[in-house]
Amino acid sequence: MSLSVSIKKKFRDFNLDVNFENDGDYFGILGPSGSGKSMTLKCIAGLETPDEGRIIFNDRVLFDSQKNINIKPQDRKIGYLFQSYALFPNMTAEQNIACGLKSSKEDKKIKIRKMLELFHLDGLERKYMSQLSGGQQQRVALARIFAYEPEALLLDEPFSALDSHLKEELQTEVFEFLKLYKGHVLMVTHQRDEVYKFCKNLAVLNKGKSIIYGDTKVIFNEPRTVEAAKIIGCNNISPCRIISPGQIFVNDWDIVLQTEKSIPENITHVGIKAHSFKIADNNDDPNTMDCEIINITDELFEYSIAFKNRASENSKKLIYKIKKNEWDSRTNNVKLFLQIPEESIFMLT
Repeated sequence: MSLSVSIKKKFRDFNLDVNFENDGDYFGILGPSGSGKSMTLKCIAGLETPDEGRIIFNDRVLFDSQKNINIKPQDRKIGYLFQSYALFPNMTAEQNIACGLKSSKEDKKIKIRKMLELFHLDGLERKYMSQLSGGQQQRVALARIFAYEPEALLLDEPFSALDSHLKEELQTEVFEFLKLYKGHVLMVTHQRDEVYKFCKNLAVLNKGKSIIYGDTKVIFNEPRTVEAAKIIGCNNISPCRIISPGQIFVNDWDIVLQTEKSIPENITHVGIKAHSFKIADNNDDPNTMDCEIINITDELFEYSIAFKNRASENSKKLIYKIKKNEWDSRTNNVKLFLQIPEESIFMLT
């Protein structure tokens, strides 16, 4: 099972230019609002038509601008879960599930019953959408798609409409449902934790362009570009210059980082995530800063500590995040020394 997307589409103030491939594992598209995530899904589903390019799914050409191929949405065998779920408010749960099914009355009845049981909607089949919770509406929307038996399932910000206190529970629930689905699953989101949790492979979009794609965990560990590093949540990024094969001077932090890793010749920046620093006893070891704390923000489960390199007047602010119990249990609470582990240095272009 494979999907290949290489498309371009011009808008008044936005140009979509997306390229990626996936071999059937759960695939995510991550990017900020307005990056072209939903538009990419709509082009795959046939709801929008690219200006040029190709979309190939399971060796079947869905779109090819040069060959003038553009398969109708209803013939693409693709299910689309909209952010709003796109349910009909004047229909009951079972009527929404039945919508679009083309089969005999008896077969339709059997399939609806199966979907109601599968998605734990027993007893809710005659309820209207206004009578259901957000999670129940989502299950109805998924049941409608599953009943259609698509070869691919496109999820457009599937948890954005849910209250935060329900989100984690429903994420787990939806993931269990998706295990029963044998087709291709593609999800777009701006939430890093969602794509990391659900998706084996990932494309990162920014301003309409796919800037990197590949294995999700590899991208989170090696984002390679400044734009990708920002999108995956790297808080600390600085311009830099190479001093020697094993040394990089970091402009904004006024520190020389030593590394045995191969340094790309085209490196322009380095980055480190806020959680990747390690507390040290002193600054005798390489890549360690004597930290001047600027302020400490008390967050729900951790502290966010803004600091700069005490040894430099030119150092700009960095962010360090640490669990509350780890911070409170420090033996030396007078001074703070933070080391940048060599394996945690992002080398960026």
